[in-house]
Amino acid sequence: MTPPPTEQPAQDAAPQPTPPAPSARARRARPRALPVVAIIGRPNVGKSTLFNRIIQRRQAIVEPTPGVTRDRNYAIAEWHGRQFQLVDTGGFEPTATETLLAQVREQARLAIDEADLLLFLGDARSGLTPMDEEIIAELRRSDKPLLAAINKVEGPSQETAAAEFYRLGLSPMLPVSAEHGRGVGDLLDAVLALLPRAPTQEVVEPEVRHRICVLGRPNVGKSSLINYLLRQPRHLVDHRPGTTHDAIDTIIRYHGLEYLFIDTAGIRRKGRVSQAVEKFSVVMALKSLRRADIALLMIDAVEGVTDQDATIAGYVHEAGKACIVLVNKWDSIERDTHTFRGYVDTVREHLKFFPDAPVLTISAKTGQRVMKIFAAIERVGAAHEKLVPTPVLNDVLHAALQRHPLPVPRGQPVRFYYATQCDVRPPTFILFVNNPKGVHFSSTRYVVNQIREAFGFVGTPLRVIWRRSRSAKR
Repeated sequence: MTPPPTEQPAQDAAPQPTPPAPSARARRARPRALPVVAIIGRPNVGKSTLFNRIIQRRQAIVEPTPGVTRDRNYAIAEWHGRQFQLVDTGGFEPTATETLLAQVREQARLAIDEADLLLFLGDARSGLTPMDEEIIAELRRSDKPLLAAINKVEGPSQETAAAEFYRLGLSPMLPVSAEHGRGVGDLLDAVLALLPRAPTQEVVEPEVRHRICVLGRPNVGKSSLINYLLRQPRHLVDHRPGTTHDAIDTIIRYHGLEYLFIDTAGIRRKGRVSQAVEKFSVVMALKSLRRADIALLMIDAVEGVTDQDATIAGYVHEAGKACIVLVNKWDSIERDTHTFRGYVDTVREHLKFFPDAPVLTISAKTGQRVMKIFAAIERVGAAHEKLVPTPVLNDVLHAALQRHPLPVPRGQPVRFYYATQCDVRPPTFILFVNNPKGVHFSSTRYVVNQIREAFGFVGTPLRVIWRRSRSAKR
């Protein structure tokens, strides 16, 4: 379990409000811990393909290009009723010196340190290489149980090529085809035979309180934020855009509650997305947004608010997610007493989908005001799940529409009868009228603003549906 981050960085001396405890319904029983299996191998041997095959879904990006996987990617796998935590790692190059490759290597070493079982993966097509031998030597030094599998064995010719891996002195040496599923069942049987059994005792712990998707353009500091919250280099950080490819889930504990943060790839303008892996990274980022309740939209304070930031805010609004705007790298700009207010006004002007979203100026590098994010999460999370009583809602709307009646279109006037809230996340309202087709879009905007102002729906989109009342005369 990830240790809780420090309650407050030095520059944020003010105490933070403790989020409310989850209700009894929001608690569930689950195992104390699961054994960890780390897939280790040199670049482009098919680790992510095997990872996806074992967990039976496409969570890791797969491309025939070395270096696509960089961060550690975690998922729960199950075989014959037993669960274990599977870790996908980037291509392991023991002697890499280039900065990004060295970070990938260190991520793999962290996975080795926490694993209960190391699964070495070789490539039958390219055969045994000196780098494979270096990797095996390092894995042996860890004194962890070690299992070897040779990937891309689709037929007799590959089986012959895989035989040279026996020089490594490992047994068994299991031939598999991660792409086609061949031999994966036998591999999982061998994994279970070497794994310690997870404790059967269960404890009651709070479930994930909120799912938070971290979105933004490339190189705005998304991974740096997660690393600061964790107090460890969980995600790769590099000055070059595009370091993160996969969408990475990370549990962070704060005040005894668990929050799921999803780090995503930077979203560029469509015209600038060229490589297939980057296109799929953007798709994965938007898919991750659909899994979340709240989006943290990160903006680079140095570069300012851009049209692409507004586009990403549009994605958040369209998905019906609550939003918090984080202006990162605040420590890198010159400021005076008017800088913050001016920046907030600029954010409001560009991000019209979220006119009242909380705006926090932070530094993911130094931790400046980072822990204030949790109070903002609780605030917009409560708004996202708020349910307004029908009588109170109708009192507000009747008064609002008396002050500014619905415009009269050609033909039949529009008459409002009553309203009710039919859903949350996002809050959705049905307004019953006699002539839904006659409602102008400006009336919808007016109603949304009145509801938002009256009930404090901060940082969350509102949906309004106009429907014909059964009592309306045809």
